[in-house]
Amino acid sequence: QLQASGGGLVQPGGSLKLSCTYSSRTGSRHVMGWFRQTPGKERDFVACITWNGANTAYADSVKGRFAIARDNAKNTVYLQMNNLQPEDTAVYCCAESTFQGIQRLAARYRYWGQGTLVTVSS
Repeated sequence: QLQASGGGLVQPGGSLKLSCTYSSRTGSRHVMGWFRQTPGKERDFVACITWNGANTAYADSVKGRFAIARDNAKNTVYLQMNNLQPEDTAVYCCAESTFQGIQRLAARYRYWGQGTLVTVSS
């Protein structure tokens, strides 16, 4: 149901925009989030946005550099990533939560998409 895209190789200081399409039947009414994971580590919260886009939340490590947005008419959530750094290298996954309000815990998300790899390297 969830399909992420937009990953790739970028130099430090560069930008990428990730996209994730979701089912119009449910996604447009649910919180959408982005998480990232590197080999051998836990899945980390990156950002989330409520169903109408009124509220957003970010991990401290990306605040001021990343921006989450959504377009329910296109059934798509975006993650604009600016000033990327090597520590941002990870597989980025989008997820859909059936809970209301800001959700930072992976356990609160019911549906997960396949990830897209972001590599930040010179």
